[in-house]
Amino acid sequence: MKIRSLAVAVAILVFASLPVLGQESSSNNASSNQLLTPQQALNMRRISDLRFSPDGMRLAFTIAEPPKDTENPRHIWILDTATRQARQYTFSDKSDDSPRWSPDGKLLAFLSNREENRQIYLMPSNGGDAYPITDGKRSISSFEWSADGKQIAFLAPDEQTAAEEKKEKDKDDAIVVDHQDKNNRLWILNVATKEARAITAANWEVRQLEWTPQGESIVVSATDHPESDDDTNRIFSVDVSTGRMSALFAPVGPFGNIRVSPDGKQFLYAGARVDGPEPHDIYVRAISSAASEASRNLTATGLDRPSLEFQWRPDGSVMAVAQTGFRTTLYSIAMDGSAKPVDNAEPNPHGFAISSSGELAFVGQSATEPPEIYLSANGGAPERVTHLNASWDSITLSKPEFFHYKSFDGLSIEGELLRPLNSTGNSPKPTVILVHGGPTGAWSDSIDSWGQLLAARGFAVAYFNIRGSTGYGEKFVEMNRADWGGADFKDVMVGVDYLVAQGVADPNRLGIGGWSYGGYMAEWAITQTNRFKASVSGAGMVDLIAEFETENGPSYDKWFWGLPYDQQEVMLKHSPYLYLKNAHTPILILQGINDTTDPLGQSTGLYRGLKFYGAPAELVEYPRENHGFHEEKHELDRLNRIIAWYEEYLK
Repeated sequence: MKIRSLAVAVAILVFASLPVLGQESSSNNASSNQLLTPQQALNMRRISDLRFSPDGMRLAFTIAEPPKDTENPRHIWILDTATRQARQYTFSDKSDDSPRWSPDGKLLAFLSNREENRQIYLMPSNGGDAYPITDGKRSISSFEWSADGKQIAFLAPDEQTAAEEKKEKDKDDAIVVDHQDKNNRLWILNVATKEARAITAANWEVRQLEWTPQGESIVVSATDHPESDDDTNRIFSVDVSTGRMSALFAPVGPFGNIRVSPDGKQFLYAGARVDGPEPHDIYVRAISSAASEASRNLTATGLDRPSLEFQWRPDGSVMAVAQTGFRTTLYSIAMDGSAKPVDNAEPNPHGFAISSSGELAFVGQSATEPPEIYLSANGGAPERVTHLNASWDSITLSKPEFFHYKSFDGLSIEGELLRPLNSTGNSPKPTVILVHGGPTGAWSDSIDSWGQLLAARGFAVAYFNIRGSTGYGEKFVEMNRADWGGADFKDVMVGVDYLVAQGVADPNRLGIGGWSYGGYMAEWAITQTNRFKASVSGAGMVDLIAEFETENGPSYDKWFWGLPYDQQEVMLKHSPYLYLKNAHTPILILQGINDTTDPLGQSTGLYRGLKFYGAPAELVEYPRENHGFHEEKHELDRLNRIIAWYEEYLK
């Protein structure tokens, strides 16, 4: 096919100047002695929401436990920064998360669904019995203390009325789309009396809140058109006493992570440099600025990398975690936009917190190290202070090799290779190419269970951050706009040829796979070439027009393609649907029945078309699962099927 021959021609021209991948086999093995299993792959604790106490002596954080049956419980833990000892703080049978210290440090507030609906609970910070300070038949999504500790602002809808409860009980529950959702309102809770009052109108949807230090107002992201399929949120200041909303700014495109400065005069937010597709840069603006005045892009020039998380520092500068290719880097950013990497912040910081004394805590991880908490004082080398994922210490993982290759047009693409464990010799290996989701996503230097499970069973696994990926600058992100399956797919195929030329990949035993956009690429690949002998698509997309018509949040796809009613030809041209008669590669299709991101019809449509053309395909549907799975047995089934599929067709 044309794409294949073009990729090969370009590969011949550029491979001679590229670095040769190291010749490694069993040398990837550490001193561990167990290979990864699907059950162990699920046994990873996820760490998030780090919060120092006001005196900096304790660090609260949330642990998401491995899936158990149909539940994914979360609990709050506390680390003593002096003794480096971590202990579990909450022990309910349900989930507890979002720890927030009271300003005096005597209490810890958190969210819990132990009484079915998520409510705010208080508990003495040294331990004791937790008790709810909110109630009602509605769930609270987020909250924050006021600076004086007398009030808590939270986001929640109105409670169900008696009439609504009766209708639900009687199954008289017809849904009028766009007219029956109860929107998240901004509420103010008096901590002493436990009385709460809503201060925004019921027709407004409030999606984030951030107190000003003076406690007189709250900066929010909100919209009075929550039914819209476009990005209609704006930034407002809400007077706590009167509920009066004053418009501060209307960013173009998606935005989030509002952070008010310590002096209350400015705020930061993550915004899109153009009108989408996702927030990329950090913007700063004065609260007193006129709503018509543009915000200042703080990171476009000095950093030009997506900022995953950021916070103000006491000196008025900003600390941010930015995605830099496969890795993440912690930066100190001055108000003039200059960005300097923070020394010693390894491995790959993600969530972080800064204490009142300047101590840094962050969650670090890599492709061979599970998430743990690290502490660094006065800019010193970070110290790992938790062993929450100690069960991974005895597991042998393939150590990644990172490399670059030039695509068909000379664009540099970064890749990662996992070599098969316990393999001997340097002969080409069966190789699986995994494509990330998004497309505004990226592979990272972290443990990927799909790939590590395959490496443990004799496969080489490759990851390419093709054009459209994040972590390489805004222009790189925009390079596959209205071109899914075009130049991005050529990037994949040139990468395949590179691995073949390097002697890594056996050209007769190639596989491909991915989830979401990665699933789309796995479907697209088998309609464009017969080079792959096995494919796995999870929650993919076969028909981009039907995807737009049935998904939640179509504004993302609209940024890439426009409206399908105006762009039928181009969207069909880039849909695997149009080329199913060309498919001959065996494909495993995995789909959550309740998926609203890439709905069920995408996978059933693919399967039905392949059946009519007699192509080998297997469709597995998972009840109750959305875009990301959460039930233990489903997760195990998914991983076992993936392994078995590649072993059947590539070994």
